[in-house]
Amino acid sequence: MHDPQRADAAADHRTIGELGEDAVLARILPRLRAGDAALLGAGDDAAVVAAVDGRFVVTTDLMVHGPDFRLAWSSPFELGWKAAATNLTDVAAMGARPTALVVAIAAPPSTDASVLEGIANGLREGLAALAPGAGVVGGDLSASPVLTIAVTAFGDLEGRAPVTRSGARPGDVLAHAGVRGDAARGLALLFGEARDAAGEPDAALAEALRARHPLLIAAQLAPEPPVAAGVAAAVAGATAMLDVSDGLARDARRIALASGVGLDFSSAALGPDVRLALAGAEDHGLLATFPPGTTLPAPFERIGSVTDAAGALLLDGDPIGADGWDPYSGWDGRTG
Repeated sequence: MHDPQRADAAADHRTIGELGEDAVLARILPRLRAGDAALLGAGDDAAVVAAVDGRFVVTTDLMVHGPDFRLAWSSPFELGWKAAATNLTDVAAMGARPTALVVAIAAPPSTDASVLEGIANGLREGLAALAPGAGVVGGDLSASPVLTIAVTAFGDLEGRAPVTRSGARPGDVLAHAGVRGDAARGLALLFGEARDAAGEPDAALAEALRARHPLLIAAQLAPEPPVAAGVAAAVAGATAMLDVSDGLARDARRIALASGVGLDFSSAALGPDVRLALAGAEDHGLLATFPPGTTLPAPFERIGSVTDAAGALLLDGDPIGADGWDPYSGWDGRTG
């Protein structure tokens, strides 16, 4: 993941208020591509995107400065990358191939225009790495007291039925693709070591931390989820699936409740820190269930099984709580 603006000392630092909307768009749009499914991209009142079998999946996600990110910790490039990644995994979790994004950005007029350019660069490179062929087909700009990024993502089911949360059956294999707990470890490091004496996020401390723990910090600020695994899971016959954004346990319970089944995790499959693997949020892996005997597609790994105890969440047969992230009450059990 290369962020060209981190080394660009000659950037034009006029603000978006000084430039105006048309000039800002003229600097952002050339940095983006519309993607293979776009029949008509940005420039009109709406885009036109192909839907091969007449259906498409659609999802949206919001990132707000303060509760969702801190500019002292995240570069604009990383914000664009993460905005793409968090939406692409929701599309993938339905067994669909991501095709297009619509992006709306609201920012204070005093914001340097290079911030929006960096976000556009991150969106472009995130799409190229995680969902080749997908692109940005439109969006909107507005003013706001705080930087806010809203993304709507579209996906093509390619003739397959969507994989929902409600199809798991007793006896199915419980499997996961992606890292477990790394984003939470990175966030704990940022809260623990990248704040100044007053407790405010500090850019210099974050940069030093990034140098010491590049993988963990990247897992939080610019995750690389297994987007392509969503289609692979659907083709392999996944019975249920979702994006793990709020924590493995918390999201697993959503499958359990929707399907009327229980889920039993195997601690031996969760790594050395079982608690963090279950409660840590924002890894954006994929949790799925498969019929018994299925050859799991890479990079899925078996981490448990589906039981007939409706709504129950278990670890090695013992009941556990659905700890994880809640946007209104925070992370149950986060330290720091």
